[in-house]
Amino acid sequence: MASNKNSNSPKLQRKSKPKLKKEEITVVDSKSARKAVVATAVGNGMEWFDFGIYSYLAATIGQVFFPEVSGPMQLVYSFATFAVAFIARPIGGIFFGMLGDRLGRKKVLAITLIMMALATLSIGLIPSYASIGSTATIILLIARLIQGFSSGGEYSGAMTFIAESTPDKKRGFMSSGLEVGTLVGYIAGASLVTLLTFMLGEETMLAWGWRIPFLLSAPIGLIGFYLRNNLEETPVFEAMQEKKSDDEDHISVKHILQFHWRAIIIGMFVVFFYIVVNYTILSYMPSHLTVVLGYGEAEGLLLIVIAMIIMIPIVLLMGYFSDRIGAKKIIQGGLIGLIILSIPSFNLIGSDNTLLVFLGLMILAVFSSSFQGTMPALLPSLFFTKVRNGALAITFNISASLFGGTTPLLVSWLISKTMNEMVPAYYLIFASVIGIIVVTIFVKETSGKALRGSPPAVAEKAEIKEILEEPEEALWWHDERKEIEERIEDRLDIKINEEDKNN
Repeated sequence: MASNKNSNSPKLQRKSKPKLKKEEITVVDSKSARKAVVATAVGNGMEWFDFGIYSYLAATIGQVFFPEVSGPMQLVYSFATFAVAFIARPIGGIFFGMLGDRLGRKKVLAITLIMMALATLSIGLIPSYASIGSTATIILLIARLIQGFSSGGEYSGAMTFIAESTPDKKRGFMSSGLEVGTLVGYIAGASLVTLLTFMLGEETMLAWGWRIPFLLSAPIGLIGFYLRNNLEETPVFEAMQEKKSDDEDHISVKHILQFHWRAIIIGMFVVFFYIVVNYTILSYMPSHLTVVLGYGEAEGLLLIVIAMIIMIPIVLLMGYFSDRIGAKKIIQGGLIGLIILSIPSFNLIGSDNTLLVFLGLMILAVFSSSFQGTMPALLPSLFFTKVRNGALAITFNISASLFGGTTPLLVSWLISKTMNEMVPAYYLIFASVIGIIVVTIFVKETSGKALRGSPPAVAEKAEIKEILEEPEEALWWHDERKEIEERIEDRLDIKINEEDKNN
């Protein structure tokens, strides 16, 4: 073993040039890529419709399931139940992420969608606290845990699927379609809640109207399942499976944590600011307008819905420009914007003037769009193909659980304790300062480049000749992979030596 290691020393390995064959380059069929984006985005939209309607009905759910408390604390209890789902997210993420690296990305996405639909449907069927007491709260918690388990595999799997199904030079724009799906899901949920509140009135919504959005999840889930089940597996995963030997061991969670910990830590910090901004604006803000600022539920939701509709083309533009100038620059611009303008935006939101409130919301929405248009492409690029689904699921869901589900809870609790309406602005600034440091120092620009661990993916055969002229540029991740392989070999040598000593 020692002699073999000497002949392949780290220095020699790092000097070795990567080799790239013409047949290794993936020519992505444009029709299949568009189908993958649409089906994944539609399914993701349906998933977030299911997950998001809880946010928009938080104030009502608080009255139905927590009638013994009142005012801001009732909202705290309601968002505590919202946060409970994030306890199960890392578990679901690890389970479905590892499954996706073994069985394929497509199968996992179909399973998670059905689970989410069934859990959401069950919430709509739970009797109220007035009918069965604390049992209702317990059943609600269980349903939310199942939702969290499902969503743990959903978003990271969807990001992986789209990133691996699109050409490198169009990955930013096409992956931004995933966040369009998220926005459409949120918009559909918020619009439905707004319409029902307007048509039925707040008393009827409290009595039974709140159940309708949850009950609609069953037929919506079936549509999403059909679309996803008819997708083809990603070209990147299929290429990896073809090269994989039958006796090759499955990669474990322990392996990912041992040899890809640096990318995981960087990714967790990136997800931190992304998720805090996302959940503050899309999940917490409707309740902030209603409970903290005293807007009517329908009016507050309508402002959010209009802002999200305007965000859709902005998200696509951010994805488009990320392919041209780089995702890193766009993210940095969004973070700087939030640091400077979060406090002015919340001053506008608290002004009691509807036009100024909407202007404040839109300022935050534009900066949020800079992340939504870039993250679905950037996050999968942090990890190598063999571990991408599992490592991304671990990274995203641990960070989302720690900071995403707790954001509405933390912000609403701090406001109830301090009576300071500017708490959300301070939290956004804090998250953005952390973000600008991490992105500037630790995140590598990968826009337009091949995914780590994979040969380039192109839209046209004409691009192949140019790529073959510079294989080192095309396989930019080569040295990084060599370093990981060396660490694995060193760990194996230590293990063998320990076994020899014991024998």
